[in-house]
Amino acid sequence: MELWFSDYHTDKVKLSVKVEKQLFGAETDLQRIDVFESAEFGRFLSSDGSIVFSEKDEFVYDEMIVHVPMAVHPNVEKVLVIGGGDGGVARELSLYNEIKQIDVVEADETFVQVCKEFFPDNACGLEDPRVTVYYRDGLRFLRTKQEEYDLIINDAIDPLGHTAGLFTKEFYGNCYRALREDGMMVYQHGSPFYDEDEESCRLMHRKASHSFPISKVYQAHIPTCSSGYWLFGFASKKYHPLRDLDETRWKERGLQTWYYTTNLHKGAFMLPKYVEDMLLEEEN
Repeated sequence: MELWFSDYHTDKVKLSVKVEKQLFGAETDLQRIDVFESAEFGRFLSSDGSIVFSEKDEFVYDEMIVHVPMAVHPNVEKVLVIGGGDGGVARELSLYNEIKQIDVVEADETFVQVCKEFFPDNACGLEDPRVTVYYRDGLRFLRTKQEEYDLIINDAIDPLGHTAGLFTKEFYGNCYRALREDGMMVYQHGSPFYDEDEESCRLMHRKASHSFPISKVYQAHIPTCSSGYWLFGFASKKYHPLRDLDETRWKERGLQTWYYTTNLHKGAFMLPKYVEDMLLEEEN
């Protein structure tokens, strides 16, 4: 008998992955977590029935949410990662010697433990001595911070689930206050392709663009994400993601990547017309 996992992108569209076996399944106070083994995507993790990441394509997300801001900001020393309990974002951040402190705030401790057991190539990022993991609610954690971080990465899963508070107007305002005078934040912006996802994309950009003087959006192709097309938000107090991109400095680091390049960085901000129109409407 064949086993298939189906991730419903809409009521009428689903991504189905043939499963070799289920490796883990449990209900926590915050979410349902499952881990599966597949021939095509390797191991993948789902939260409440939606794929969070897979071994085959997680590098795209983690590289794009880390290397884009790191290639722009000239001096990142202290980073806050909200979510990020799998360790993939911390792993990419650990490549930068200039970073002195990485705070990871993850609400679900079980999520972290599951990733340590089944996704060690991601979770190794949490073992860096510069990393401190706080098992706290991200919004509450932020309320106590003021002008403390150079970079905030919102790696929360879902604007509609248990992390919904991380996509509110209060959240963006708290991020602004927690950043230093030249700080920036990046965040997963969802997919704009399906009608039922468009509104959350609009709301996120509206809140970010009204909270930060510089607010841009960039894109990547991630097969297990909704429609395979994913957006990221870039919000900054000072630096522009294209005008302040330092290609020479980034290349001199000699970092090994599978997806990110400085050429791709520039191209990622060149968006389809329907996305440009959507963002412009929310800015106005």
